[in-house]
Amino acid sequence: MFPINLLSFLTLYALLVRVDAGRVHVDNKPQVRVTTSFTNFDARIMDQWGGGGGAIFIVSFDDPLHPFMGRPYGGGSRHDVRGTNAFGSGYPYGKMNASIVSGRPFPFGVWPLWWADDFMGSGEVGPHVDVIRPGGHVSIVELKPDKRHWSESSDETFFAIGDSQSLLSILVSYVTWCHASRAWPMRFDPRLSNATVKLENVLRYYRASSFALASPSYTNPSARNATSRGTTLLPGPIQSSGFWQCLDSVTANALPIMNPPPEKYVYRLN
Repeated sequence: MFPINLLSFLTLYALLVRVDAGRVHVDNKPQVRVTTSFTNFDARIMDQWGGGGGAIFIVSFDDPLHPFMGRPYGGGSRHDVRGTNAFGSGYPYGKMNASIVSGRPFPFGVWPLWWADDFMGSGEVGPHVDVIRPGGHVSIVELKPDKRHWSESSDETFFAIGDSQSLLSILVSYVTWCHASRAWPMRFDPRLSNATVKLENVLRYYRASSFALASPSYTNPSARNATSRGTTLLPGPIQSSGFWQCLDSVTANALPIMNPPPEKYVYRLN
């Protein structure tokens, strides 16, 4: 449960966002803290609207409490955020085996989503480690257009899936920039038979498949083909939707990603 009132949160945050000469300025913009060590509790920061990039670093091999010690983190930049509708897309590096996500690095600081039946090895970041997932447990939020601004798109419904803190951060941008109706994230469990969104409903993955936009009205027949590269081509009504175009653009530009590391953590892959 989230302890704050959604309307108050969105209203306060909207006051912190300003536009000057076509550029976005966010005062006290939301940040997501990612714990990189469970021995000394070192952490890195993920910034909304941040550029990311910088050198890659490695989770210490001297941290037996971390489930992914020795795994590369960071280095992903903003222009690499977009993927396709294929799970496992959106990785700027480390995609050595296209059919699995297990064992891959975390270029943007967060773990990929997980799907039922250990699809593509995603069970390694499944519910058993959700309590320490960077950004919080996997959640989902409904995105419907505010009819006062999107009369022609009033029947559209999309969903965003990702860690809870990233969802809360970007939800404000969806409401502010895309005029989405206010909604509240709920915990997401893809194993449930009545889950709101299925693997086949994902329109696009972002940030190394750690975040997704989906629509129950869309079905990707190749979604369970682990070697599919996916596509960015969507059905005409979705592709031409101004509301969808805004959600996609805001996600690619505002989704929190990891800042460059302090010099002491730098590790360069040859």
